[in-house]
Amino acid sequence: MSNEKENRKSLALARTQTIERAHGNAVPIEFRTLSIHVTETHLSNKTGDLKNPKGKGKGKGKSDADLTAETDFFATIDFHKLTLAEIALRFNSNEALGLEQAEAHRRLQVHGPNTLDTRKPNYIKKILGYLFGGFCSVLWIGVITFFVCWQPPLSNPPNVTNLALAILVIFVIFLQASFSAFQDYSTAQVMSSILDMIPAECTVFRDGQLIKIPASNLVVGDRVHLSLGNKVPADMRLIQASNDTRFDRAVLTGESEAIEASTTATDENFLESKNIAFMGTHVVQGSCIGIVVLKGNDTLMGRINKLTNGRKEKTTIIQQEITRFVRIIVALTVILASIILIVWASWIRVDYPDFMPVAVLLVTLMGCVVAFIPEGMPVCVSLTLLMIARRMRANNVLPKALTTVETLGCVNVICSDKTGTLTENKMFITNIAFLDHESTPEEAQAKIEKETKPNSLPQPDDSAQILALRQLQLATLLCNNAKFDSETLNLPIAERKVLGDATDSALLRFGSQVADTTALAPCFERTHEIPFNSRNKWMMAVYQGSAQQSEVIKTLFGSDMANPNSDSSNEKVSELVLVKGAPDVLLPYCTSFLAGNTNTHQPLTEEWTSELSRIQISWSRRGQRVLMLCKGRYCPYLADTNASSSTSAQQEELTRQGLRELCIVGLVGIMDPPRPEIKDTIAQCRQAGVRFFMVTGDFGLTAAAIAKQIGLFSYNREPDTYDDIVDPTRKGAKISADGTFEDLGGYEVGRPRFREGSSLVLTGTDLARMSPGEWDLVCAYEEIVFARTSPEQKLKIVTEFQMRDGVVAVTGDGVNDAPALKAADVGVAVVSGSDVAIEAADLILMGGFDSIPVAMRLGRIVFQNLMKVIGYLLPAGSWSEIWPVLINAFFGTPLPLSSFLMIIVCCFTDAFPCTALVMEQEEFDLMSQPPRNSKKEHLITGKIYLQSYIFIGTVMTVLSHVLFFSYLKEYTGLGFRDLVFTFSDKIPYEKCINGITKPEFDNYYVNTGQCVYFVALVIMQWGNVLSIRNRRLSILQADPIREKRRNLWLFAGMFSSLVIAIIVTEVPGINNVMLTNPVPIKYWLLPIPCAFGVLLLDEARKLLVRSYPKSFIAKCAW
Repeated sequence: MSNEKENRKSLALARTQTIERAHGNAVPIEFRTLSIHVTETHLSNKTGDLKNPKGKGKGKGKSDADLTAETDFFATIDFHKLTLAEIALRFNSNEALGLEQAEAHRRLQVHGPNTLDTRKPNYIKKILGYLFGGFCSVLWIGVITFFVCWQPPLSNPPNVTNLALAILVIFVIFLQASFSAFQDYSTAQVMSSILDMIPAECTVFRDGQLIKIPASNLVVGDRVHLSLGNKVPADMRLIQASNDTRFDRAVLTGESEAIEASTTATDENFLESKNIAFMGTHVVQGSCIGIVVLKGNDTLMGRINKLTNGRKEKTTIIQQEITRFVRIIVALTVILASIILIVWASWIRVDYPDFMPVAVLLVTLMGCVVAFIPEGMPVCVSLTLLMIARRMRANNVLPKALTTVETLGCVNVICSDKTGTLTENKMFITNIAFLDHESTPEEAQAKIEKETKPNSLPQPDDSAQILALRQLQLATLLCNNAKFDSETLNLPIAERKVLGDATDSALLRFGSQVADTTALAPCFERTHEIPFNSRNKWMMAVYQGSAQQSEVIKTLFGSDMANPNSDSSNEKVSELVLVKGAPDVLLPYCTSFLAGNTNTHQPLTEEWTSELSRIQISWSRRGQRVLMLCKGRYCPYLADTNASSSTSAQQEELTRQGLRELCIVGLVGIMDPPRPEIKDTIAQCRQAGVRFFMVTGDFGLTAAAIAKQIGLFSYNREPDTYDDIVDPTRKGAKISADGTFEDLGGYEVGRPRFREGSSLVLTGTDLARMSPGEWDLVCAYEEIVFARTSPEQKLKIVTEFQMRDGVVAVTGDGVNDAPALKAADVGVAVVSGSDVAIEAADLILMGGFDSIPVAMRLGRIVFQNLMKVIGYLLPAGSWSEIWPVLINAFFGTPLPLSSFLMIIVCCFTDAFPCTALVMEQEEFDLMSQPPRNSKKEHLITGKIYLQSYIFIGTVMTVLSHVLFFSYLKEYTGLGFRDLVFTFSDKIPYEKCINGITKPEFDNYYVNTGQCVYFVALVIMQWGNVLSIRNRRLSILQADPIREKRRNLWLFAGMFSSLVIAIIVTEVPGINNVMLTNPVPIKYWLLPIPCAFGVLLLDEARKLLVRSYPKSFIAKCAW
C-alpha cells in the first residue's frame, strides 16, 4: 500500500505545472540601497563620501546625486538616540499632555500638512501618448502625406481635397486623444473617490485629551497612539510600547517577518533602529505611543517616493489586448501597402504611367491606411469602460482600476475569510460549560440573581456554583480588551456600542449581562498583557488585586494573590494569569480544571479530556466557535533576572510562567450568524463556474458547520479530510468513484481541473505537511474549507491555486488577510474593514457581499460588449473600405470609395450605433457560463475576423460594389466589364450615354458613385448592428424593443448615422471641397433590403449554430 501511495504522489507531482510569479516592488530596493549607504556613511564617518558601484555611474548623475542627498539627510539624524526627555525638549512637547491645540495649529500653518507629493503626471509625455499612441502614429503619416500631396510639385494646381483630408485626419486624431484623456480623467476621479472614503484618521494627545484627527493634520511633536491594525501616519520615535508590539515593514523592506518594537535605539542607523516607526508601515501586534519626528515629504516613505517617481506604470490586461489588436491591424496595413507599392513599382508605373502618378500613389497608400484602420475603435473602447465604471459605482462597487472589473470576469476561484465577510461579525455567546456542567448565559444569570444580592461582591460564604460562575464571568471580563462606548452606557447591554473586536465584544456582553460588574471590575488591576495574535492564537492578561478591594481576588482565586502593597520579593506571592484561546491550542498547557459544581480543582484525566472534546465537537457541529478560558500563576520573584532587558524577553518570561500548569475555568460557545445574502451569493458564484472556498482561523468543525449553513458545502455526506488525500482509495465510498482524480477529463491550458460533488476540510497543520502532488489533488475539489490557517498559509493557498491555472479572488477585511489580498489576482475588501486590508485590495465593496456577483457580471459584460463593438466596426470600417483601394489598384477601375468617406464611416456614421452597443445588456445569463479562459479567449480572435471579414464584411463589400457599378451603368452606360483593367486611359468614353464627357465621368459620376457606395455601407451597417448584438439568439428572441433586451439607443444611433450621411452628401460646401454629390433617391432605398439581407444571413448562421451545435459552422462561430 505504501508503494502504491508513493506512486500516486509521484504521478500527481509530475502533473504539477509551476508558473513563476514575479512580484516586483521598487520601494524595498530603494530602502535597502539607502540603508546600506547610510550605514557605510556612519562607518566611514564621511557624510556623503560614497563611491559609485563599478560600472553603474554612467548616465545616472541625477539619480546618484538624489541618493547621496537622501543619504546625507538620514546619516545626520539622531532622533533614535535621544532620551525621552531630550525628545520632549527638542520638539517642545509635554510628555504627559502632548501639544497644545494652538501650537499644533501654528505648526500646521508654518510647515504644511502631513501629505506626500503624489506622482505628478508628465503632461507632455501624456499628451504625446494621446496624440501618437495606438493607431494615431500611423494616421500622422497620412496627415504628412496628404499635406505633401496638396501643393506642387506633386499636385499642380494645388489639390484642396488633399488639404481637407489632412485636416480631417488631424481632427480624428484629436478626437481619439480627447476620449483617451477623458478616460484617464474619469479613472482618476474614481480613484479619488475611493481614497476619500478610506478612513485616514489617527489618535493623538492634544491638551491632555486623546482625540482623533485627520492624519494630514499631524505635526512634528505630536504624540500619536497606535494599536493593532493601524497604519503609521508619519515617522515616529516610540516612547511607549507594549511587550508584544510588532510592525510590518514589508512595504519598505520586502521582508514578511514582523519587526518587534523597542523604546531604545537598537542600531546606529536611523533606518534600522527598532524604536522608529516609519510612515506607511502597519502595527500587526500590540499597541504603542510615539512622537512624530518627520512628516510628509520629509519621511522615509516621502523621500523614497521622490526617488521612485519616474517608474513606468504597469500595462493593464485590456491595454495589452488592445495593443495586440492594433499591432495586428497595423501589420496587415503595412503588408497591403507594401504589396501595392511593389505592384506599382514593378507593373503599374511601367505599363500605365498616367494611371497612378506619385501623388496618386501616395494618396492611394494613405487610402489603404485610412481604409484598413478602424479609427473609431479607441473611442468606442473608452466609452465602454466609462459606462461600466458608472454602473459599478451605481452597484456600490469601487475598483481601484477599471481593468480590475474585467479581471473579475476571469475569476474561477474565490477564497473568502469567514468572520466579518461570510458572517455578520456580530457574535454572542449561546452556551457556557464547566467540564462537569453545561449551561446557558440565561441560566447562569438567573442563578446568580436568585442566590446573591444585586451589585454585591463575591463572598467566601457564597455557594460553590456561584463562586465558579463568578470566576468564569471574571475570565470573560478581564481577559478582554473591549470596552463599552461611554456614550451608550445608559442603554441596555445588548444595545450598547462596543469598542473592540467581535469576539471580545461577545465576551464583554456576556460578562456584563450575567451579573452587574460595576463594583466587581475595579477590584482588579492589570499588570501585564500579551494580546491575541494570529500565530499564538491566544490572549494572556495578568492581574493583581486593587489596593481598595484586595480581598475579592483572594476570595475567588486564592489567598496568595498579589495586590499593589504586596512584597514582590516574596516567592509565595503570585499574580493571576488569565488566558483565552481555542481548546486545541491551550489544552497542551492544561493540567487541571475547575469543577463547576464544587468550585474545586480536579486533575485533567483522559476521561475529562474526552468530555472536553465531546463538548467542543457538539458545539462546533452547531456552527459555534468554542473558546476556552484558563487561569494560572505568575510569580514576579521567580522571573528570570534578564527578563527586563527587552520587551521580547519580558514576553518570553510571561509566556513561560503563564502557560505552565494552566487550570481550565470553562468553555464558551460563540455564534456569529451568517450574512443573510451570503447563501444566494455563493449559489450565484457556483452557477457561474466559480468555486467558492472558506479560509478561516476557526476550528475545523465550526467552519464546516457554517459552510453547511451558508450552502458552501452542498452535500449531506461528511467532507473528505487530509487522510483521504494521503490515501485516495478511501474516497471510493464517499463519492462513488473508482479511486483517484485521474478521471478529470481532458486538460485545457488556462482552466483549472476540478471534480464536481467533492468536499474537503483541511487544517493549517495539514497544509504544513502537504507535498506538491497532494496539492494537485486538493486543487481538484469543488468545495473546500481551510480551517486553523495562519496569514502565511492563506498566502500559500492563493499561490498554489494560481500555479494550477486558478484566477483567484480573495475577500477579507482584517489585517491577517492583507498578504493574501495583495497576492490574489483580485483582492476584495469591504469598506468597513481595516485600512491594511483596504490598501492591499484591488476592489472595495461599499455595500453587501452580494455585490461580488454583480461585479463579476459586469466584468463579463465588459468583455462581451467590447467583442461586439469590434465585430461591428470591422466589416464596414476596415474590410469594406480596403477592397475599393485594392480593386482600384489591381483591377484598374475607378476608386469606389474616397478616403474622406472612409474616415466619415469609421469615425462618425459608425460611432453612434457603436455607442449604442455599449449600452447592451447580456444576451444570455453570463453567470450561467464558465469564466473566460484568459490564456486562450482573447478579445480579438480568428473567429471574429472570420465573422467580420470573410462573412459579413464580404457580403457588404460585394453588395456595395454592385450598387456602385450599377449606378455607373445606369447613369453613364459604363458597367464593371467596361471599366475593369482600363487603368483610366482605356475607359471607353465613347460608350457613355447622353454624351457624357471624360471630365464629367471622372469628376461627377464617379464621385456620386462613391457616395452611393458610402450610403450603402451606412445603411447595411444597420443590419450588422442588429445582428452583432446577439451571438446566438435570433432577433425575434431578443429584439431591441421589448423590455428584457430593450436598447432604443440603437435606433437613435442608426438615425444619427443617416443624418450624417445626408449632411455629407447633400451640403453644397462639403460637396465642393470633399468632392461628394447628392445620391439619387433610388440608391438610398436599394441598400435597405441589402441591410435586411445582412441581418437574415446572420440569422441563418445563428439558426444553424443553434440547430447543429457540433457542426463545422458552429465551431467557426464567434
